[in-house]
Amino acid sequence: MSSAATETGATRYIPPPPCASKNGLYKPSTPELVEARLRARQLMYKYNNSLPKRETDGNPERNAILAELLNVPVESLGEVLIEPPLYVDYGTNIRLLGSFYTNYNTCILDCALVTIGRRVMFGPNVSLLAATHGISVKERQSGWERAGEIVIGDDCWIGGGANIQANVTLGRGCTVGAGAIVTKSFPDW
Repeated sequence: MSSAATETGATRYIPPPPCASKNGLYKPSTPELVEARLRARQLMYKYNNSLPKRETDGNPERNAILAELLNVPVESLGEVLIEPPLYVDYGTNIRLLGSFYTNYNTCILDCALVTIGRRVMFGPNVSLLAATHGISVKERQSGWERAGEIVIGDDCWIGGGANIQANVTLGRGCTVGAGAIVTKSFPDW
């Protein structure tokens, strides 16, 4: 496996594509995924410890770290504000489609693709958990884990402390109350 240091000093590595099906199996102990999680942790550390600046001044240093974490052009983050701390598994399986704001302490376990629409806002302590585990003890003992995509539609508001589980799609304009645990999908509005 080849890797190289980047501007922020983290190892640049892009994990394999996320599981395409609901409850897709993957082995998190593969060397590529272990390396990808290390890369994400190095970048999260830098992002979460970066110096705050006035929102009106922008924060090009923080945006550059976030762009590297998400593996996107920094220009695509012009209307994105993620208050640290931010926690992810990989970062590279997160797709931000437009303007997005999230308050402190967001956790996105992006073992499968996590898509966040335009004009979406999160309160503090929101978790998007694309990672899950089988209910079979033998499966868990084998080291295999499961993952399922999460899609948050345009114009959604996710209240503080909400938890969105794997294989959930929220249509446009949905509101999730503070502290909710969302285990099933909802249509637009």
